[in-house]
Amino acid sequence: MLIYLLLIIIPAKSFGTFLESEKNLIDIYKKSVPSVVNLTNIRSVGHPFFGFIEKIPAGQGSGFVWDNQGHIVTNYHVIEGGEEFQVSFYNDTKSYKARVIGSAPSKDIAVLKLEKMPPNLLPIAPGLSKDLQVGQLAIAIGNPFGLDHSMSTGIISALGRKIVGVGNVKIHDMIQTDASINQGNSGGPLLDSSGKLIGMNTMIYSTSGSSAGLGFAVPVDTITQTVPQLIQHGKIIRPSLGVQILDDRIKERFFGEKGIAISSVIDGGPADKAGLQGLSQDNRGKIYKGDLILKINDTEVNSYDDIYHELEKFKVGDKVSVTYKRDEKTKTVEITLQPL
Repeated sequence: MLIYLLLIIIPAKSFGTFLESEKNLIDIYKKSVPSVVNLTNIRSVGHPFFGFIEKIPAGQGSGFVWDNQGHIVTNYHVIEGGEEFQVSFYNDTKSYKARVIGSAPSKDIAVLKLEKMPPNLLPIAPGLSKDLQVGQLAIAIGNPFGLDHSMSTGIISALGRKIVGVGNVKIHDMIQTDASINQGNSGGPLLDSSGKLIGMNTMIYSTSGSSAGLGFAVPVDTITQTVPQLIQHGKIIRPSLGVQILDDRIKERFFGEKGIAISSVIDGGPADKAGLQGLSQDNRGKIYKGDLILKINDTEVNSYDDIYHELEKFKVGDKVSVTYKRDEKTKTVEITLQPL
């Protein structure tokens, strides 16, 4: 029996060729991956019975190189509770020690500084997030489940999300993406089609603990505003009215849903100088309500989150108009903001 084999000759040029979109993604990965790091959080664990302390990896995350001085940006929750930090780079067998120099829990941002730097340190190229559009390409690079320097793609699914962060304050303008983000991706960069940083991958909404197409990233505009302050001061220098306020739930119980209830006024602070009052108590133990702040300039404030983000629009030394209620009478006063 004769068996005939049909030989199909495939032109050699079809092997190793890529679509233009594929070439772009490959190029972005090659250019960006040297800027992305794997970050290990190390903590001490005591063994009282044996009488010694052991240092063990307590978690892993991602980060990216910010500048030539060795600053690494990541999420606050990646470094939270850590005592030592090891940073590793793509195609580098060494690990580099780093220390935390500043953090902003309310924005889930932290900055570390390398103690020794590798050769050819390559900072990431920051872009802008204010001009992003739903539907444009989104590229995530990080270390999901400890798998070094993985890349995933998707689109920007939504903009302007308000997501509660580590500090129990909502992070505004979060970017929602369906690019796969899993455990270990936190702190890694979210890039656009030109390879520029547009956000920092931060969290997922998932019932299984794995990516379900609902990933969220801190926008790069927030990062570029925050990181220089963390490098210089170790924290964000926030403007303040000089008041302590009641918890939102307690406020709603005694004052209703509107306004911000002052519990106390800091002696010598801006609010104190302007005559605002907090809760008070007479010698018989009777408690009197303090002032209820209704507006900052023309913007209503009805929760801690509201006043936090409204004051964030100003700088120390700026003057704001504060509308408040006392004894059912509404008054307005001008206050000069001072450092928190």
